[in-house]
Amino acid sequence: MMRLRATLLAGMLLAAALVLTGCPMPNRYTAVQVFHNVNLDGMVGLQPIPGDPGEALVLTQHGIIYRANLNDASDAPSVFLDISGWLIPGPGTEEGLLGLAYAPDYASSGTFYVYYTAGGPRHNRVSRFTAHGATADAASEQVVIDLPEKRFPNHNGGALAFGPDGDLYIGVGDGGGGGDPDGNGQNTNSLLGKILRIDVSGGGTYRIPNDNPFAHGGGRGEVYAFGLRNPWRINFDTVSGQLWAGDVGQNLWEEVDRIVAGANYGWHVMEGNHCYQPADGCDRSGLLPPRAEYSHDFGCSVTGGFVYRGASMPELDGWYVYGDYCSGRVWAVDIASNNGAAIPLADTHASITSFAQDGAGEVYLVTFNNKILKLARQ
Repeated sequence: MMRLRATLLAGMLLAAALVLTGCPMPNRYTAVQVFHNVNLDGMVGLQPIPGDPGEALVLTQHGIIYRANLNDASDAPSVFLDISGWLIPGPGTEEGLLGLAYAPDYASSGTFYVYYTAGGPRHNRVSRFTAHGATADAASEQVVIDLPEKRFPNHNGGALAFGPDGDLYIGVGDGGGGGDPDGNGQNTNSLLGKILRIDVSGGGTYRIPNDNPFAHGGGRGEVYAFGLRNPWRINFDTVSGQLWAGDVGQNLWEEVDRIVAGANYGWHVMEGNHCYQPADGCDRSGLLPPRAEYSHDFGCSVTGGFVYRGASMPELDGWYVYGDYCSGRVWAVDIASNNGAAIPLADTHASITSFAQDGAGEVYLVTFNNKILKLARQ
């Protein structure tokens, strides 16, 4: 009995020490269901509404955006915008309605942007819409950018995020097909396999920021970073302003990247830290390695997340939290370190399609299992 008490006390002291030193506790976290009224099919995003934190927009891959009450579990979500008839059908593929970002002045303007897969021919599109009260009219669409035609249905990317600079950042996949057959990732004259950065502040379509890496030559002016396979979810840290991305791998490795202007992240020369096809040569010069990676022993499709800035788990402050769609595992890496190991946080067994972050910095998991989960300490 004395030995058991000593063991329990030691565990408690270790947990307390980890919290005090700002280090997350490996495998000491869980994900609990919240917002029980938000149980929609095909969810790919949840974003609290600026100026109205008790409400959120919920994206579904099949093209309907719902407005949901986060405070009343008896209040069923209502349709906010329906563009389902415009999409190449999403279920069973990687196509459909894939991303949303509020304009910086959304609280006053009602302006927001969506990323979706359109047909005739197959391509991805970013459009601007305007909300009026609790709904948005599909007729308010203004097309901002039509991305290049795609031969394949996969690797669409789909993430949108406004940076601290007020510009819109867009995560775009390499166009699909195994191994980037069209060589888009390394081609700076292609918009595929990239993070794009555009200025949408003037309405209409967009302008190219003057300080973009290729604004004055060497590639398409919209390109901010390249050498990506399928960036699935990009988000800015609310404190440091750093941009983070999860980039889905091919057959062996998934990676997490700290996105830097003009950087080449290696695809399809590299998959994570590893040569993709060694027999073809593997020149790593000029390539920026991932901040973290994991093999397909632990999952098969990374879902990018957020840098935690909440108060309930102070030991996670300044750690980037991300997960895997296939396995439901969740990890974190310290953004202040360039090479510190990722720490496993939880094994949720959920199909994590996206992460969400509320105004208090707490982190949520959006799942294809019709549930919203909140990351919490066990």
